[in-house]
Amino acid sequence: MGKFRAVLFDFDGTISTLRAGWECIMAPFMKEEIAGSRSLSAEEEERLDRDIAAYIDQSTGIQTIYQMQWLADKVRSAGWNETVKDEWAYKAVYNSRLLEQVMKRVDQLASGQSAADDYLIKGAADFIRTLHSRGLELYVASGTDHPDVVREAEVLGVAKYFRAIAGAPVGKADCSKEKVLRELMHDKGLAGHELAVIGDGKVEIRLAKEAGSLALGLASDEEARTGIHPVKKQRLMAAGADWIAGDFVNTEEWLKRLGL
Repeated sequence: MGKFRAVLFDFDGTISTLRAGWECIMAPFMKEEIAGSRSLSAEEEERLDRDIAAYIDQSTGIQTIYQMQWLADKVRSAGWNETVKDEWAYKAVYNSRLLEQVMKRVDQLASGQSAADDYLIKGAADFIRTLHSRGLELYVASGTDHPDVVREAEVLGVAKYFRAIAGAPVGKADCSKEKVLRELMHDKGLAGHELAVIGDGKVEIRLAKEAGSLALGLASDEEARTGIHPVKKQRLMAAGADWIAGDFVNTEEWLKRLGL
């Protein structure tokens, strides 16, 4: 085994594509809440669409509740919708809409209409199994609610390879990724250079760099499940990723990056 003792994975967009397309649910939901009953002019609509798209792009990877805090602030500042809810109310509605799509996919897996590989980034399962067989400690940290991450990892058949899976605590605004990273360093006695972090969002990449860990970016095209998505690549480069790939198909190259 190389110098790394543990690998921390993001989940959505890094391992799983069960939630692929979440942006297409969040954006119209935000627009609906901000605009309220107002009939927007073409200029107002264009500006609002642009603001929402920019925010979703730069906030990818953070806990959903923080995105909903932004929404609450935006509804309040725009002044178009008389009903301003708190972030937890917005999150409940958004999660409900997103889970409709996710549960359809989970049901297809359960019924055999789909296979786990249909919702895994190419090569992810083999790569995870390889790391596990090499004796590395594997962990998952996600901004998605904890029970949902655990369920989705189980249905995709990868949960058993991880020492721990940590999603966002239900009902709390607490960054699960930062918490897991901190606990790995403190409780496991890991030095920064003994940990590698793999993810498709800038949050985990920046946390890795701050901790002195290896930051491996996955600029995944979630629809194709293979190849590099150019927007994600730019985002990960800006966050300081040490290396960027689009999938896990080239296992040997990934192992080389980990010194294995």
